[in-house]
Amino acid sequence: MFGGVSMGRQMYEIEIRHDGLNKYRLIKGSDPYVVRQKARYQELQWDEMWKKKLETQLKKEEREATTREKEAKKALALQLTSEAEEKIGELEGILRLTLEVDDAIDWENLKDYTEFGEPKPIEIELIPLPDKPEEESVKYIPKLNIIDILFKASKNKKILNMKKLYEEDLKKWEIEVEEINRENQDITVQNAANLKAWLEKEAEFKREQEEKNKAIDNQIHNYEKGLPSAIVDYCDMVLSNSRYPDYFPQEYDVDYNPNNKVLIVDYSLPAPDNLPTVKDVKYIQSRDEFKESYLSAAAINKIYDRMLYQITLRSIHELFEADVANYINSIVFNGWVESIDKALGNKVNSCILSIQVSKEEFMKVNLSQVDPKLCFKNFKGIGSSKLNSLMPIAPIITINRDDPRFVSSYDVTDSLDETNNIAAMDWQEFEHLIREIFEKEFNQSGGEVKITRASRDGGVDAVAFDPDPIRGGKIVIQAKRYTNVVGVSAVRDLYGTVMNEGATKGILVSTADYGPDAYSFAKDKPLTLINGNNLLHLLQKHGHRAKIDLKEAKKVIKERENNIG
Repeated sequence: MFGGVSMGRQMYEIEIRHDGLNKYRLIKGSDPYVVRQKARYQELQWDEMWKKKLETQLKKEEREATTREKEAKKALALQLTSEAEEKIGELEGILRLTLEVDDAIDWENLKDYTEFGEPKPIEIELIPLPDKPEEESVKYIPKLNIIDILFKASKNKKILNMKKLYEEDLKKWEIEVEEINRENQDITVQNAANLKAWLEKEAEFKREQEEKNKAIDNQIHNYEKGLPSAIVDYCDMVLSNSRYPDYFPQEYDVDYNPNNKVLIVDYSLPAPDNLPTVKDVKYIQSRDEFKESYLSAAAINKIYDRMLYQITLRSIHELFEADVANYINSIVFNGWVESIDKALGNKVNSCILSIQVSKEEFMKVNLSQVDPKLCFKNFKGIGSSKLNSLMPIAPIITINRDDPRFVSSYDVTDSLDETNNIAAMDWQEFEHLIREIFEKEFNQSGGEVKITRASRDGGVDAVAFDPDPIRGGKIVIQAKRYTNVVGVSAVRDLYGTVMNEGATKGILVSTADYGPDAYSFAKDKPLTLINGNNLLHLLQKHGHRAKIDLKEAKKVIKERENNIG
């Protein structure tokens, strides 16, 4: 910073500079001491100015950084609010999303036609062989001078040395060639091994690919044949293709009854606690913190109920739309929710909604315009008026987890052995069994069952009196030992009997299942239809174990009728 001191006519001067301030000054004086003092004082001033400038700049940068940080936090708050609104909007549009896609399974799209991805190994290049030394090469021709020409011994010596050099080089060449050949042999073996390993991997890839594609072809074949297991697998794929938020359980169990073409779906719905609750996010600048606002309990409950109705309609729509082969006449959708029992603190899994709808009726609905709840109620769906209360209900039809054909083996009561088949029992014994089991069922709640005279006229087999002041009253029971699907006529007959008897409810018990029209007729009336699977569970509940095999029963009844004839 200091310049040199020079003397001219008794004058001294110093050059000083400040690069940061971009300042320059030439200080002069007759006294060198005074000149230096002035320079030093100026330096201190400039340093102070520079310090203040740096502090001012730093404060400015800090203010700008703080402003940028606050603006960034404001932007983040807006982004978080947008994400929160998007999550809520996603729940509101669950049904609409499925209307934009074709839910039928594209079998070809499931197949794997990709090429083997691993590149073919590059061959390691062989080491080139060196050129063989040539004896006629200039290198091995002796350079003779006048002495060599005059003295033969000198000439011969040089010729001998060149020959010796050639022989040495030739020997080195032979050794080098031998080594290179050995290395090239190893390289050739390595190249062959690499290619073999690659070809084996490619073959394994193609073999696995072919097996996968064959499995899909087999799946297609089984589906086209209408095998129940293939139909269940197909419907499982349809539901698995349905995209929902990550926090949805997306677990389900599917069953199919080929006798009446009814598909039963037990679907795990999200619990209310799973739903996002953030309404918006604000940045409070004065406190430098984010503040979240939450949806009210009423708003969450409204969103939750509407969401469940949408999931129900969406799932049914996807399954019906994907049913291009028309294997499904109707669908029973049971919505289950796993939650915590607030009274006991234990996990419970409850069915909170159930609906059965025929394909013919459902496909007439314009889902883009419906109110999900009203649509659900229009199809006589069952569920609490407030689904968010998680009030358990009895499913319209439950999945038989043992065997959809009702072929299951149980221990028998004292009057039966394990070879007996309920569906093949004498009709009088069957009616007696039904009356007996309902006596046990109603006696538990203080009810009474009066047995009517056994007959085959389709009348009342038993009358139960339930003392409950709300749900009780007179209940008529009919027993039908059927081996075929029960049609709507039997249900109509029961309804007529309920009306004639002045009963509050009617129960029809059959060893077989009911057709979609039978369930459709009964679902908005005081009628309960108990199929073979339900009957087995009822027997088991009261300590009795039995089996139902409809195919075996048909043979037994036919043989019995032939013997009578």
